[in-house]
Amino acid sequence: MDAPADNPAPKARTSAADLEIKDAQLIFSAVWADILEGHGRDNLRFPREFIWLGGAPGAGKGTNTPFIADTRGITAPPIVISDLLTTPQAVEIKNQGKMVGDREVIGLLLEELLKQKYHDGVIVDGFPRTTVQVECLKMFYHAMLELHSEYRSTPLAHYFRKPMFRIALLFVSEEVSVLRQIKRGKEKQDHNREVAESGIGKPVEVRVTDLDPDLCRNRYRTFKETTFDALQSLQRLFHFHFIDAEGNLKEVQQNILREFTYQSTLELNQETFELIRNIPVASQLTLHARQELVERLERYEEDAKPLFQRVVKFIEEKMMPIIRAHSISGHAQINTEDELFDDPLALRIMIDVFSERGFHASVDIHRMDVPERVNPETWEIICRTKRVCRIEVRYQPSEIRRGH
Repeated sequence: MDAPADNPAPKARTSAADLEIKDAQLIFSAVWADILEGHGRDNLRFPREFIWLGGAPGAGKGTNTPFIADTRGITAPPIVISDLLTTPQAVEIKNQGKMVGDREVIGLLLEELLKQKYHDGVIVDGFPRTTVQVECLKMFYHAMLELHSEYRSTPLAHYFRKPMFRIALLFVSEEVSVLRQIKRGKEKQDHNREVAESGIGKPVEVRVTDLDPDLCRNRYRTFKETTFDALQSLQRLFHFHFIDAEGNLKEVQQNILREFTYQSTLELNQETFELIRNIPVASQLTLHARQELVERLERYEEDAKPLFQRVVKFIEEKMMPIIRAHSISGHAQINTEDELFDDPLALRIMIDVFSERGFHASVDIHRMDVPERVNPETWEIICRTKRVCRIEVRYQPSEIRRGH
């Protein structure tokens, strides 16, 4: 039965979260449209690896960012969101009497990310901080996936790589946060006093929040209620690194190393990892070589999967028994005439798979004439050409300890 005209059916209530998601959709759609219009789709070349860094006040983001970058082989400077708000573009927005809200921040961020210096990787300090920014981050990730899918079989594929998003959270307790904020404020005051007395150096800004314990606690609680919850909500979507930052610098850096050292399970997609997981790991790859290697393996899995599978099977069944037999010397030589390696791509896949697992492999191809028969009329020896791949595999040898 239809509801009477004078008693309309009750409308479903729209929650605050629903409104924030709707706002995020409107904001990201507008920013993305501006980026497309300003640069063109072919030029939306964003970094491959993103580390979205957040931390409680006093957690040591500024101190530890260079160490995180070095650990991941990221050479570009970090993008600090608070610094973006002082750029000429942000100042122009303010001069027009506008607020630098989420739409403006996201627009400034995406423009910055398109710069060539961030091509291989970037650390973004201070984003996302709100639910709207979290939703925009998700939409940005999916937009990058669409670009990757669209361009993967084109000459521009290298510029549209599958994105890797990592969320990194440097965490300290409220007590530690307050103590560090107060300590930082006193150090700044001491510095400014020395500058005033000696006339050497420049004074630094001392924030009121670095001097008042109650204001320090308020900063921490604001972080917990906004940024912390926003970052936590991304745990199920992206690689999430919760880093205990309460110890001394050496202890914190050890925690960072544990989180960011190369791990196949995080950096390769699941199908690629399953193909090579049974080949043992020998040592960590060098940082820049690792970034390029991961991209090549991903392309093999996407564009040449049957050949990839055949090469992996050959390594497991034919090569690893020989390599294990030479584990004391760490040097194995393998000759093969298998037609699999008539394909140059198979040789490249084999070398890259060994490299990913920590071995160094090299190949020499030898061709030799092998007598097959003699022409009875001319006594000419008829030969066939034999193609032999001579493969050398080197790795860290086993240590043998002898008694005295």
